[in-house]
Amino acid sequence: MSSKRTLGFVGLGVMGGPMSINLVTRSGHEMIAFDLSTESLDRVVDAGAKRGASVVDVAEQADIVFLSLPSIVQVEAVAAELLSATNPPKIIVDMSTSDVTRTRALGALVDKDGVELVDAPVARLRQAAKDGTLLITVGATPERFTDLQPLLSCMGSDIVHAGALGSGQVIKILNNMVVFQTVNALAEARAIGTAAGVDPKLLFETLTLGSADSFVLRKSALSTLAVDSFPVKTFPTVYAIKDLNLALQLARDEGVPTASADQTMKLLEATRDAGYRDEYYPVMVKLIEGGTRK
Repeated sequence: MSSKRTLGFVGLGVMGGPMSINLVTRSGHEMIAFDLSTESLDRVVDAGAKRGASVVDVAEQADIVFLSLPSIVQVEAVAAELLSATNPPKIIVDMSTSDVTRTRALGALVDKDGVELVDAPVARLRQAAKDGTLLITVGATPERFTDLQPLLSCMGSDIVHAGALGSGQVIKILNNMVVFQTVNALAEARAIGTAAGVDPKLLFETLTLGSADSFVLRKSALSTLAVDSFPVKTFPTVYAIKDLNLALQLARDEGVPTASADQTMKLLEATRDAGYRDEYYPVMVKLIEGGTRK
């Protein structure tokens, strides 16, 4: 890595906030952070980061800048701001969930300015971000992966080299696609079981003992579908739609049919249109059971 060895972090939200705190407290490096939310930035500064005045301010001081942003749209915009600095960073690590094709195009664009883009999207839940036990799939050269692995290990317990730029996004997007389809199947199971007179909590607890067991069943279904609890500001329906759209676009680009994922997308869109856009997306069960928001 560069001798400057100052880290930057832009995007301090639900996932980026705890990730950045783990990075600054565990890495031993100076870090400058920035977010449009003063409250979010305050928390990271309290943990030991320097307060950035802007994205460009971060770029001027940091050799490596980590991003945790809502989508490729924001990633492209922030990357443009980073490149506009007099002394831009040498490496940008995008830890957002982003479009594969646009990620690779962005990599080619920033490379013209001597900046290297790495994609390192994260998987697992918000608690894993707090605990530093995320799964991080990395698209980079083998040499860059080796360089960044100690820093990424401050935020994740499983760091996987997925291949060249964009490959980390491929694995993350497909992980989410499988999760959404699994929740769809579990929601259907709840609807059928309930209609047939079986308690949903008992149903799911029993499924964990058989071959239907899964991480999604134990971590998501038992805390949401089993107890009919779908909190807002967790991972809302509109976020699930955004991520599943990335998988469907990738499938279209590669010419692969996706009948099952298409069905899940239609259900998620119907859930959003019924008024459940901000609830945790397993609320899709309401539509399976014939419910709509009044």
